[in-house]
Amino acid sequence: MIFKRNNCRWLPFFDTDRRRQFSSVIFSAINRMTSGILGIALFAAASVSAFAQDDGAFHYNRLLGRGINLGNALDGPHEGAWGVTLKADYFRLIKKAGFNSVRIPIRWSTHASTAAPYDIETDFFQRVDWAIGQALSRNLAAVINIHHYEEMNQDPIQNLPRLVELWKQIALRYRNQPKSLMFELLNEPHDQLDDERWQEVFPTLLKAIRDSNPDRIILIGPAYWNAVDKLDKIQLPPQDRRIIGTFHYYKPLQFTHQGAFWLNDSAPWRGTRWVGTPQEREELRNDFERAATWSKQNHRPLYLGEFGAYREANMDDRALWTRAVAREAEKWGFSWSYWEFCSEFGAYDAAARQWRRPLLNALLGKD
Repeated sequence: MIFKRNNCRWLPFFDTDRRRQFSSVIFSAINRMTSGILGIALFAAASVSAFAQDDGAFHYNRLLGRGINLGNALDGPHEGAWGVTLKADYFRLIKKAGFNSVRIPIRWSTHASTAAPYDIETDFFQRVDWAIGQALSRNLAAVINIHHYEEMNQDPIQNLPRLVELWKQIALRYRNQPKSLMFELLNEPHDQLDDERWQEVFPTLLKAIRDSNPDRIILIGPAYWNAVDKLDKIQLPPQDRRIIGTFHYYKPLQFTHQGAFWLNDSAPWRGTRWVGTPQEREELRNDFERAATWSKQNHRPLYLGEFGAYREANMDDRALWTRAVAREAEKWGFSWSYWEFCSEFGAYDAAARQWRRPLLNALLGKD
């Protein structure tokens, strides 16, 4: 083919019709190339954006790190009803011991009106403000949730509008708090709030928060008491990458809940041991490997929001089990929060004003 220089472009030295045909082919090819490059660029930009958000979720999961639940306080019928009233010194002790975060379970449902617009009591909001401030002022990341909303578990359809309005109020009040304050949609959905119904419900709650907190980290776990076995039943919205998955772990229940007064069949479990046999450790490893597989497949970080063994279990066994669970979680990159600080499962003895050293050492990996 013979070319001729013309106005700084190379055009074929053909007749007019063939020149037009050739130009059409050339420009069509250029257009396809440009579209392809533009498509790749847009895909890359979208991927970078998505992974940047993923990095945010993983970043905040690392901030959660090693945590502890301030249970049986604000999640009781009223604070103090279950023997725990939060004190500023508790937050100081937790930080000094070496923990990175606190989970603050909250029973909002007993502190809000039962008729629309379901206003939350001002005094209770102020108490939660104080607790959040105690955590964040000490550079402890904090998770707040909706805990013990039993009416929701028994009748999800009837109670969903109220739960949505509770979250709207909570989200609006804390929209300007640092991102180290994170929201957990609902503790341990169960009973009528099964896998299918929970999958229908939680996107509505998520939207109620996102309207005022588009970038807040939100924790969502599966139904059936946030069981690790149910992680694969929950489908998180792929476009929202500011989500951390969560699950709870109390296996084997006969060990961790032996003699628990709220479980009718737990008395015969008294004396159950956990001594770290190969079979016991394999069960733990398999459960956490299953969770890690879910995390990898969904590219979501995971937070072990609760684990612990009740006070009636042998202390050496409790410490051994606690150490095994915490280290297994860390091996797979999960953050965690021990249940709980100073009550029935407590790592801290509030009456003696001292840590239960076997449990504290087990949690923090000390000898």
